[in-house]
Amino acid sequence: MILETPIAPVQGVCPKLQRLPMSLLPNDVMIFDGVCHLCARSVQFILDHEADATLRFMPMQSAAGERVLRELGFDPNDVKTFVLIADGKSYSRSDAAIRIARYFGGGWKLLGVVRLVPRPLRDWAYDLVARHRYRWFGRAETCMVPTPALKARFIVA
Repeated sequence: MILETPIAPVQGVCPKLQRLPMSLLPNDVMIFDGVCHLCARSVQFILDHEADATLRFMPMQSAAGERVLRELGFDPNDVKTFVLIADGKSYSRSDAAIRIARYFGGGWKLLGVVRLVPRPLRDWAYDLVARHRYRWFGRAETCMVPTPALKARFIVA
């Protein structure tokens, strides 16, 4: 289990920052909704099935998550997708979900075959789940916090 002691989500808006080139943004980072039960379970699934411990995780409610989302052109107060930063690019919606499969070991890599489904159809299904994620899976009052063993994999500052 990755949860230890809950913390309150960050309130307010971070000051605007100068746009950074993608090369200066962190790589192999998943920015996720830290209060969404589906998203927290997805992070746990990734941690359990990653081939190598490469990915790092950033709750979008953290100061760092808000900053990076703004740099990528997302409104941190209205994000309906998780974002993956990999290979110097940012991926969102179904593209991010498919790209995550590259980090898995064994047969889980086969999840990448979903990219054969046309993007408009994939994104429609992704948006449907994203729109109803709190109703279907629940929402926590506080952001998830990693255990001490996993703390180095999470970026929150």
